[in-house]
Order: sequence, then structure tokens, then C-alpha cells
Amino acid sequence: MKEYRISFIGAGKVSGALCRKMHMSGCKIQKIVSRTGISGCALARSCNASWSSEYDFSDSEDLIIVAVPDDKLFQILASIKCPDNTVVAHTAGSLGLDVFPAFVKHTGVFYPLQTFSENRKISFRDLPFFLEASDPFSSGIMKDIAESIGSKVHFLDTEHRRLLHVAAVFACNFTNHMLTAGKQITEKAGISFEVLEPLINETVMKALEAGPEHSQTGPAFRSDKGTIKRHIELLSFSPELQGIYKEVTQSIMKFYKNRI
Repeated sequence: MKEYRISFIGAGKVSGALCRKMHMSGCKIQKIVSRTGISGCALARSCNASWSSEYDFSDSEDLIIVAVPDDKLFQILASIKCPDNTVVAHTAGSLGLDVFPAFVKHTGVFYPLQTFSENRKISFRDLPFFLEASDPFSSGIMKDIAESIGSKVHFLDTEHRRLLHVAAVFACNFTNHMLTAGKQITEKAGISFEVLEPLINETVMKALEAGPEHSQTGPAFRSDKGTIKRHIELLSFSPELQGIYKEVTQSIMKFYKNRI
């Protein structure tokens, strides 16, 4: 694979993970652009790159990856100055190619389906990347770079990628919020959250192996109204948790009605 020249806009969790992995995989990281120099300079130093606060690219980048919050994307893309043969791609799962201004000739979406956090090392081996491009030139460059870091490449249009992004919110963000609720309740019981670890691990493994729709257990699945009533009473210390419990219980009961 050729040594691709890549620059990043943004120095957050996604940029950091992608930048360092691409650097380790033989790509030439040229510039990190961010609003403030603290995180940007630190990321640049880790990849032998330069830092700037200006969206001006004149170093013949093959690819500029824009990894910023969705609500900042339009303004930043409109400010970019780069050569016509540079591909500019964003990492947002819920946005498409229509966010790019007309003067950017080669555009793409470079969406890694993963959750990124500070101080956690992510494995890119077989990590799915969902790509969309304005033209074959752009798709070829993004595909080569994603595969060079060990990832699996899928091409997906905006409409279907948006649905995938919603699925990821359910599978990741909502699941994590449920675990947070579980931690609140175990703490209320005076028990460490760690006691739930074997249950959490088995729940996830069973869902992956058998399919989540075939793995459901518990009082809502059994329509055990007595237990459900007692649980709601026990949650009287938190009307918010009571509401979540009722909503999810009703959803489970409705989903499995006439299926068991």
C-alpha cells in the first residue's frame, strides 16, 4: 500500500484513535487542526505531525478526516481550503454527503461502528467501517486506508447508515444507560455493581450467539405481573427509574405477546 498523507480536523476521541492507528500502520499524518492547542498539539506530537487552528491545507493531503461534533460539521466544512484532488471525509454516522459544500470536489463518509473513550485502546481488527463516497477515486482511497488498519469495509448509503446509527444507539448508548440504572439500584441495595458482571457477560454472549430476540428471560417475558408490581414498588425511591421500568416492561410484553 502506498504511504497515504492524512490530516485530521478535530483532536477528540475518534480523531485520536484513528490518527494513532493510521500512524502506526504506515500512513503519513501531516496536520492536526483543532480549536485549541492543548489536545491538538499532544495528538500531533504522538504522530509526528504539526498542529494548526486554521482549516487551510496545502500539503497535498490524500485525505482529510473531519471528526467533530455533528452540530459543528457544516461550519467547519464550509471553512476548509484544500487542493481539488484531496478527499475530505467526515465520520458522522447520521449525516451524508449533502453536508459538503460544492467547492469540495471529492467527498466521503468514513464511519467506524465503535464507541471510543479516553484511555481505552480499541482493536481495529475486523472493526466495521461504513463508507460512502462521491466518486470511485474517493472510495478507493478510503477503502485502502480502512483496510490498512485491519478493518472490514462496507459501503452503505446515507439512508441505511442512518438506520444503522440508530441501531448503534440502542445497542450501545441505551444499553450503557440501563447498566447505569442497574448500578444505581445495586448501590441502593448496598451491593457492588461488580456482582452483575457474570450476568452482563452471559447476557451479551447469549444475545450474540443465539440472537437477542431468542435470549430474553425475566418477569416481563413471563408476564409475571406479581413480580413486576413488586419491582415497581421497590423503585419508589426513583420515579424516573419506575417510569423506565414500566416502559421497557410493556415493550417486552408487547414484543413477545403470542410468541411464546
